[in-house]
Amino acid sequence: MTTNSESPSPLDHAPAEVKLAVDLIYLLESNDIDPNVALKALKMVETDLQKKIEKR
Repeated sequence: MTTNSESPSPLDHAPAEVKLAVDLIYLLESNDIDPNVALKALKMVETDLQKKIEKR
């Protein structure tokens, strides 16, 4: 998600995880993804990422 470079957004100084969350919410909403489907997919993503973290 891009912001207007002339007026700073509160997100400009937000932590990376907040910026990512906002982008993901925008992506899901702009593609009219059913919230139940999104939650199931996010749980799968969480499981995958946890496995990658554990392998480190």
